Amino acid sequence: MNVPFKSKIEITPEQNEKIVTIYNSITEGAESFLWKEYQYISVFVVVFSILLFVCLGPPPSKGEESRWMQALFTVIAFVVGSITSVVAGYIGMKVGVYSNARVTVAAARGGYGPAFVTGFKGGVVMGFALVALGVLVLFILINCFNLYWPQAFSDAKETKIMYEAIAGYGLGGSSVALFGRVGGGIYTKAADVGADLCGKVLLDGEVGKQLGVSAIDEDDPRNPAVIADNVGDNVGDIAGMGADLFGSFAEGSCAAMVIASQSPDLFAYWTSMSLPLIISSVGIVVCLITSFTATHMCIVGNDKDIEVSLKRQINVSTILITPVAFIVCYYFLPASFTIAPKPEPVKNWYIFCCFGCGLYSGLIIGNITEYFTSHSYTPVREVAFACRKGGAATNIIYGLALGYKSVIIPCFCIAATIYVSYSLAAMFGIACAALGILSTLSIGLTIDAYGPICDNAGGIAEMAELDKKVREMTDALDAAGNTTAAIGKGFAIGSAALVSLALFGAFVTTVGLQQVDILQPFEFAGLLVGAMLPYWFSAMTVKSVGKAAEAMVEEVKRQWLANPEILTTNNTPPDYHSCIAISTEASLREMIAPGALVMVTPVLVGFLLGVQCLAGVLAGSLVSGVQVAISASNTGGAWDNAKKFITSGDKRNLFKYDMDTNKLFENIDEEGKLSQEEEDIYKEAKKAAVIGDTVGDPLKDTSGPSLNILIKLSAIISVVLAPSFPSVADKGYLVQLFSS
Repeated sequence: MNVPFKSKIEITPEQNEKIVTIYNSITEGAESFLWKEYQYISVFVVVFSILLFVCLGPPPSKGEESRWMQALFTVIAFVVGSITSVVAGYIGMKVGVYSNARVTVAAARGGYGPAFVTGFKGGVVMGFALVALGVLVLFILINCFNLYWPQAFSDAKETKIMYEAIAGYGLGGSSVALFGRVGGGIYTKAADVGADLCGKVLLDGEVGKQLGVSAIDEDDPRNPAVIADNVGDNVGDIAGMGADLFGSFAEGSCAAMVIASQSPDLFAYWTSMSLPLIISSVGIVVCLITSFTATHMCIVGNDKDIEVSLKRQINVSTILITPVAFIVCYYFLPASFTIAPKPEPVKNWYIFCCFGCGLYSGLIIGNITEYFTSHSYTPVREVAFACRKGGAATNIIYGLALGYKSVIIPCFCIAATIYVSYSLAAMFGIACAALGILSTLSIGLTIDAYGPICDNAGGIAEMAELDKKVREMTDALDAAGNTTAAIGKGFAIGSAALVSLALFGAFVTTVGLQQVDILQPFEFAGLLVGAMLPYWFSAMTVKSVGKAAEAMVEEVKRQWLANPEILTTNNTPPDYHSCIAISTEASLREMIAPGALVMVTPVLVGFLLGVQCLAGVLAGSLVSGVQVAISASNTGGAWDNAKKFITSGDKRNLFKYDMDTNKLFENIDEEGKLSQEEEDIYKEAKKAAVIGDTVGDPLKDTSGPSLNILIKLSAIISVVLAPSFPSVADKGYLVQLFSS
């Protein structure tokens, strides 16, 4: 039995005052950024709403009714989805900044257990509030729309029109998520990379020699970029991530309902059409029960219990939701029903099988992600060992190889899920598989939010100059959070792939495409263009981080050279606000171009080149985007944890590690000091690891996660605008022009 480690470290009044000051600075910086970002988003929502209304409004062809009212309700759903996503992101940010300082104090006063529970409960509030808000708003929206279309659930055409309008909810959620993820990702990585470069690289060069100061930690209060770095954790890793996963929930639910509305055996039943809401609702209850295992049943007693407790949440929630999902599918769906284009009837337990495929594929993807990104396993230790043997060059080589290799099993899992789900229930089966991954979203969000909260807590402990033991505890909490955050990214990418494919099914169903033949020139051309989009998008976001980080480094360098006392004494605080302003302005400016690429591409292709070409674009971006996202996220995560393996704990880990057996030699004297030769090797390996981590930061926290939204948003835009695109027979307007 583990004996809980208890801490009774005194916090002086001066330290307490510093904690409050730092907490207030982080809060003000996060709120300032989000309010400015939401101003940009508000302009976008208004402009895009007008364009959406104009595109959907005119009569599609002679003899059909005008779709002005459908256009109006689609715009209403879009605005509601946008507002809900904004609120979800804001809730996440508030919970994050509210919890960070409390984790620091809990670690000092109570040790690992109270600190873990404080951080975990902060994540719980964010996770459950977001999912519950999404379910509630979507439920209300459907019932309100049903008042205008009272024949829905009895008339096929009216049901189809209503749920096509409801799809605007997913579009709104994902549109805001794009800006939240890209803008927040650029902000957090510009600040993080800038703080790293300034503290660990800039002071190791001419600037450090000129000022007579050696390298400092990125969370050192003398580093002007440190507050911006902590703000970035909240606006990128919490608010942006929350908006991203809310978008997955909204799009997955809308895709399942749009496809179900095409089936005469499903649209007549309210319970069948509400399957996504029911699954998400019971998922909240299951995740709530699961959360008690961390806070009340299996209490964290020491640093080794933390990661085990977090991983237990994923496993327990997956196991508990399985029988519940079977009951829901069995009782809330007809015993058998038809779904196009499948000729034979689909049984309700088929849907449970689809759900289970998605659920357990997500679990496998999460575990594989952990294997490739945790320094407890061989791949990351190989990367760390490469830093010792060959420096930065071999570190980069090993990291890239690891990222590419980590794509293999997740792609097999997704492929198997798609094959089984489509065989059982066509595109509706794939939509239900996506719901399977998202069914435990409350716990997934909890664990994702936990990491940045504890990361902030460590920064606050360092800046407030608390006892070193407090920082050691928060580092242990954060290290476990980094691993589970990587697992969360794996879940998000897997769900994005299935959601995007489900939306693709909704698109081809809506426009009446019987098949997508890649041997045809338009489809194949679209496939190539779509496969290129993730690379174009990644190039934009990674370069944006680099440009913003350069501006951050210049500002920090200017402050240090203009006032050397910032580094040499503790009496002259740096100007944190100027660095916050740099990250804010750069991220808001740089998020426009990637956002426009994602939003404009499906619109232009659909209207100018036709739905066949657009189908190819969607398929290409899905296939390419999933693989680029997985490799980028895992490569960056591996470089991050390789650095932690080298720099955290005993320095001799780098020399005790045997790469062939993946073990640490226990016979080496733990108290022994490194020789001068070993010290030199260690310093060079540490520099190489820092370089790898810096390169990987924009990959794992900006471009990688943002690609989820690229593949989902392109698909949901196509679904919503499908009724206004030229028909399959008419081709695109540009094609018509040249044909004539």
